[in-house]
Amino acid sequence: MTDREQYEPGPASGAQVRKDGQKWTLILVRELRHPPEKVWQALTDPAHLREWAPFVADGSLGTVGATVKLTWVGAPTPIETTVTQADAPRLLEYGDIRWALEAFGGGTRLTLWHSIDRRFISMGAAGWHICFDVLDRLLSGTPIGRIVGGGAMKFGGWQRLNAEYARQFGIETPNWPPQAAQKS
Repeated sequence: MTDREQYEPGPASGAQVRKDGQKWTLILVRELRHPPEKVWQALTDPAHLREWAPFVADGSLGTVGATVKLTWVGAPTPIETTVTQADAPRLLEYGDIRWALEAFGGGTRLTLWHSIDRRFISMGAAGWHICFDVLDRLLSGTPIGRIVGGGAMKFGGWQRLNAEYARQFGIETPNWPPQAAQKS
């Protein structure tokens, strides 16, 4: 059995939501066993992002002012974004995503803020949870391959995480695909 086949995400944890109308901000915190410099490279380098993130970047995200096209898995067209903050290896911001890296116990406390439509907030939390697990294994030298988009939704632990995060956030578990799409 491969590492990927044995992978099972842990329980939903380290997440909260900041609510502002229909746009909610997911705040997800994870402690990684790797130094901030190594995590920074994984957050900014297109080759690293391709191994764990739910999008592909056509350039480095490590420089303020850089314009980069992000192609989210499953999205029909890339989204052009500009890096507004890049203070290596501490703070990175572009589009509706912000990352903070803090040296912590020999590793890094990584915090993600991501603005997501409230209807999909628990799904986003479940997806990022799995991405963070994949990132941690990648940086440890035991990659299990990217698990994102529709592939993540079919993955064993994703449905459980989606339901657990929905309960934590006090919302109904979203059905995916939507009921109307299931009937057609």
